[in-house]
Amino acid sequence: MSDLFQTTDEEMIRGQRPLADRLRPASLDEVVGQDHLLGKDGPLGRMVGSGKLTSLVLWGPPGTGKTTIARLLAGHADLAFEQISAIFSGVADLKKMFEAAKVRGMNGRGTLLFVDEIHRFNRSQQDGFLPYVEDGTITLVGATTENPSFEINSALLSRMQVLVLNRHDDTALEHLLTRAEEELGTELPLDASARITLKAMADGDGRFLLNCVETLINTTTDEVLSSDALALFLQKRAPSYDKDRDGHYNLISALHKSLRGSDPDAALYWTARMLVAGEDPMYIVRRLVRFASEDVGLADPEAIHQALAAKDTYEFLGSPEGELQIAQAVLYLASAPKSNAAYKAEKAAKKTAKVTGSLMPPAHILNAPTKLMKDIGYGKGYAYDHDTEAGVSGQNYFPDDMARQQFYAPVERGFEREIQKRLDYFNKVRTAEADRMSGDQE
Repeated sequence: MSDLFQTTDEEMIRGQRPLADRLRPASLDEVVGQDHLLGKDGPLGRMVGSGKLTSLVLWGPPGTGKTTIARLLAGHADLAFEQISAIFSGVADLKKMFEAAKVRGMNGRGTLLFVDEIHRFNRSQQDGFLPYVEDGTITLVGATTENPSFEINSALLSRMQVLVLNRHDDTALEHLLTRAEEELGTELPLDASARITLKAMADGDGRFLLNCVETLINTTTDEVLSSDALALFLQKRAPSYDKDRDGHYNLISALHKSLRGSDPDAALYWTARMLVAGEDPMYIVRRLVRFASEDVGLADPEAIHQALAAKDTYEFLGSPEGELQIAQAVLYLASAPKSNAAYKAEKAAKKTAKVTGSLMPPAHILNAPTKLMKDIGYGKGYAYDHDTEAGVSGQNYFPDDMARQQFYAPVERGFEREIQKRLDYFNKVRTAEADRMSGDQE
């Protein structure tokens, strides 16, 4: 009889736990969506197979299993599992952890210290881990949603292996839904389109998905919900986007590269993603102005005007009306011919200028406002280009002790085709002038 009551109590306690906790994998085989890490040939699969676990950084979006994986790794390596959060813990907490790990080590057992949101620790706090990682007191597993290259000290990062967790794809999310239905003993009250919508709302976050499932089961009737009814019921999840962290830089990078790749639809999508998430429209506009100079350049001189028009229009109208001009600029820039010739020319000229910065201009292009300057040759032999038949004299404008350089190489696209024709003509005149000067000297 007592066994019966014990079983009932255990079931009751289990039923009171959150669904996400009840479905937490009991073994690495049950972890979904991370086969690239946990498969036999994956880095974690090989570590588990060899029985040797190194310090790790688990980098990935929320709800992808970082905490679960760390806990299961500790079990496979027979390590004591300790968990802290960088948000709620300080130096005193770390010292207690380290002392307990030392005592544990002297008794023959190692410790896996899992630090959630490890990037929240400042640099001096992160440095505090170094001696304990180096001497093996702890195996450190840090979890972060931010780029470790920017958020974790290089000294600590060099002692850890960074593993990237994938956001859950449709297959992984469907697997979680199926497991949830098996655990709950009922099918979700959703039609086919609503089921797809629910997975889309989760945006790769398994924990969020399971929380939504629990909300549905606890608060809805037997009525089957459509996609629209589900969206109304759950409202809308705020886009996963932090304007001063990785999401911000990832999306602006996606926009820039979509523009460069001449894909108007993708560029418009990433623009919309940022605007919907609350990005400052002027930040996007500044990137458009930069893109017009850097990636379109003289292939389409109108591009910079379109970008600046977006700036002026948005400043005048604000949101949401001014965002239409931003979209127009995005479409114009994406569909414009591309050239980074001006960008490359500027970089090349600056590089040469750093090396040859002490060379004087040739005397014939120097002004001579005083008699002394005229006497020593300033301005002597200068040809006024407007007085020549071709409108260009072909004289040398580089320092006398420096060979002529070519920094600007127009591409065969857009307006730069016409520029190249002009430059070819100027070079022809310049060669003729050089030949004439060479003949005069002979």
